[in-house]
Amino acid sequence: MPIVKADRLTRISAALLRAAGASEEEADAVAIGCVNANLAGHDSHGVIAVPTYIDRIKAGHIVPGATWSIVQESPTTTVIDGHWGFGFHVNAKAMALTIEKARTANVAACTVFRQSHVGRLAAYPLMAMREGMIGIATADSGRSPKHVAPFGGKEPRLGTNPISIAVPSDLEAPFYLDMATSAVAAGKIQLAVARGEEIPTGWIIDAEGRHTTDPTQYRKGGALLPLGGTEGYKGSGLAAMVEVLCGLLTGLGFGVEPTGRHNDGCFMAVFNVAAFRPLQEFKREVAEFAQYLKSTPPSEGSKGVYYPGEIEGFREQQRLRDGIEIEDATWEKLRTLARDYRLDTVLDLA
Repeated sequence: MPIVKADRLTRISAALLRAAGASEEEADAVAIGCVNANLAGHDSHGVIAVPTYIDRIKAGHIVPGATWSIVQESPTTTVIDGHWGFGFHVNAKAMALTIEKARTANVAACTVFRQSHVGRLAAYPLMAMREGMIGIATADSGRSPKHVAPFGGKEPRLGTNPISIAVPSDLEAPFYLDMATSAVAAGKIQLAVARGEEIPTGWIIDAEGRHTTDPTQYRKGGALLPLGGTEGYKGSGLAAMVEVLCGLLTGLGFGVEPTGRHNDGCFMAVFNVAAFRPLQEFKREVAEFAQYLKSTPPSEGSKGVYYPGEIEGFREQQRLRDGIEIEDATWEKLRTLARDYRLDTVLDLA
């Protein structure tokens, strides 16, 4: 598998997206978002998704240049229609607006609907964290095809429905949670297929509801399992709550509509830490709390405790230094797109 520096990968992705019709601002937002996911080690949400986004542009499911609009708002709330624009672009603007409202009102929230895939969900709470605020985001896929079987069922009825929370601190690596409510993100199954790897038991079931380690069974009528293994009702319950916040509260609804158009719904909230206690004291204490967690002796077979977000921080520094490993199948798709758009020479992908 080729190892590619982050800046080159960003340049390639942005150029391909522009060639497919995205504006410079949209292409940069998507390319940077994807590469940042790769840097954090979330390759399932990295540049592997760029060819899919281009396919959705061609199908009319993503509308480059779409102007998002505010449907209704108050001093602390906003409802935003993305008009089928790039989720990376629309959702970032929605979070920026919510942060600005929280500066004045201390607490603010928004819902966003009719936008394409928002990528790695942590990107948006991290925006709030950098402004000294706590950010929360949840997302679902609207009424596009579902991938997760509710606990005890064999057919998909839920999305992977991620949750992310980011907290300001004095730590070197950010303190944040970014998790799917399924056992894994759907992109990790795609990644395993691209790499020709087996997957652990407990990730998916096949079309007959049987556990399998063959990732190809997922696209043959299988389904992802909810988070929690034998206690999967916990992940299933979390996913259902996310569906309410991001599907029902946004007005997208539930179930699957026939076009299969990917339609991320998001609920995001921001809390200004300074409204509750002095920011610097809070940041210091979060760092102390993280060190308290890490101070426990490791259990058998463990390398020790990592606080939420620490491993991603380490990966980012390592991959910025050494480059990002891209699976051959994804690299070939990027090269094919470059040839199709006559950019292979310009992008050194001939």
